[in-house]
This record gives sequence, C-alpha cells and structure tokens, in this order.
Amino acid sequence: MSRRTTTPSNSNLYRFHRPKLPVRDTPHPLKPESELYLRNLSTHRTKRPAPPYPRAHSAAVLVALFVGRAGDIYVLLSQRAKTLRSYAGDTALPGGRIDDDDKTIEDTARREAFEEIGLPQDKSKLPMLCILDPFLAGNEVLVTPVVVLILDNTLKPVLNAPEVDTLFSHPLASFLSTTFPERAAPRGPFPEAEAHAETAAVELRYHAHHDLPWPWSRPSHPTNGAHSTTTTTTRRAVRMHRFLTGREAGGIKPIYGLTAAILIQTATIACGRPPEFPVEARGQPGLNERVAWSLRHPGKRLEEAMRREGFDAKRAALIWDKWEAGKWRAGRFQQRLPFRL
Repeated sequence: MSRRTTTPSNSNLYRFHRPKLPVRDTPHPLKPESELYLRNLSTHRTKRPAPPYPRAHSAAVLVALFVGRAGDIYVLLSQRAKTLRSYAGDTALPGGRIDDDDKTIEDTARREAFEEIGLPQDKSKLPMLCILDPFLAGNEVLVTPVVVLILDNTLKPVLNAPEVDTLFSHPLASFLSTTFPERAAPRGPFPEAEAHAETAAVELRYHAHHDLPWPWSRPSHPTNGAHSTTTTTTRRAVRMHRFLTGREAGGIKPIYGLTAAILIQTATIACGRPPEFPVEARGQPGLNERVAWSLRHPGKRLEEAMRREGFDAKRAALIWDKWEAGKWRAGRFQQRLPFRL
C-alpha cells in the first residue's frame, strides 16, 4: 500500500468512461457463456454513486479478469506478504487506499495493481468493464471494486516483494458454486497464475461460511464529545464466505471475507444468476446500515480521520440511511457513457 491521503473532497472519485471493446480483441476465443459474462459486466451500472465517506478511509481494489486458453474467464489473486502488519499471508485482490494524486476510484485501483503486481496502467491493455457498489471492510475502510479485462497475454508480473508473495488465478464462475471447479490446462497471462493447483482432499468443503454478530462488539468513539462506550452484540449477523483455492497444501490461504464477498458479487453480475448458497445471513443489515452505524460509532482511526478532514459524520450518516431507499440521487456523477462489446 502507498501513502495515505487526508484530502477532504472525494466528489470526483466516480467519474470515468468506458471505451468500446470488440470481442475479437480478446487474446483467446471466448466460450459463448464467457462472452455473455463480459457483456453483463460491461453493461452493469450502479444505481447511484456511494454517499460521502472520509477520503482517508476510502480504498479501491482491482478485479482483473482474463480469458484462459479454453475461453473461460479467470480472476487474478495474490497472496499478501507474510511480513505485513495487517492481513499477513491472506489471499487478496490488489488494492489500497486513495492517494492525494488519485483523481478517481479507477485511478486508485490501477495504481495499486501496478505497484503490487506490475499490471500496466494502460487502459487500452486493461479496459474497464464496470465499477461495483462499495464494500465495508472490518477496519471501517470503504472499498470499491473496479473490474477490468486483461487484453495483453504477454504481460509479465513484477511482484512487489514487501507486499506480495505469490500470484495465481481462479475461475470467476466458481464463486457461485459449492463444489470445486474443474482444473484445466495452465492458463493466464502471468507464469505465476498458470501453476497447477494441488488436488484438494475429498473431505474438504470448497465453500463454507460463518456468521459474525453485528454490531461489532468493540469500543466506540462518538464524535459528539461523549465518553467512549462499548457496543453490544445483537442477534443480527453478517455472513462471511470462504472458498478453497486448491493450493492450501502449498501455503495459500482460502479466499475469505471481503475478497470472497467482492468476487461473489462480480460473478453474480457476470453470470446473471444467484449463487448456489445463501449470500446473506437472516436479517443481515445492508451496506448502508452498517456504514451509517460506523459513522455514528466510529473506531479510533475513523474518528481521527473524520476530525482531520472536517467530515460531517452526522449528515453523512443520514444520507447513508436513505441510500438504498433510492433517495440518493446520482446527479452529475451518474455513469453515463456506455461500454459495448
């Protein structure tokens, strides 16, 4: 991850455009279902951009897709370095927090992918397919996924050793399944992404989940000058998903938590169908409710970020309350320009 910003404004973060991308430009011929997946992603539009959130606690990840030799769609994943202070050794998507020089969420995702795994920032080689609604990470960072398609199969990885240990790939459609995907011949633009996965033990479940109580049980730091309090758990919960990579014998961790949630959403949009498993826990709070709760009961770091930026948490929480109800209007930030295959 790179330096973090304290710039207060994030009004232009969701401005972007999508170029035309003929299917014939993909490195390998597409299967009919893969062509449909790309069309679905390229025509996806968020209903409205995300409401205000502290810029220093805003981040982006790059969901980098590519076409395998058999015409299937894969996503690039990395193993975070085991020496990192946070999420050491986890399986993740390249990404990080917004920098002062980032003009859009897309800029953040592309810059971080370049710094971590060497993906070029050339938009003609990695055109954008869509931007998804954000996700709230456990550390109260609002993470926006940016989905791109790798068109250049000659790319070579340049892994940033202090941040990334390994690069590999996984079939996109498998994030809707409860069973292991079939392993095909080596594929992908990167040598690290082409390694065969070890055969998984029969007794291991490819997909599993567990539910975490919500609100999170931790000290809160109200911004109204009141003393810190301790929140209590309720019977509501947030579901965390886990997918095995088949590489666990080699030290690769399963795909879990935020990364799994992002890839489930990406696969759902691409395939145009729901997963084979329930995505949410019964009564699970929506993103807007969880973000509004965090703004009203911020952890120490989020509270400090809001104070530095002069962020109006009370007003922002009210906007987040109404976001999913359709009362947040996109205005001039609406995604206007079409992207056609």
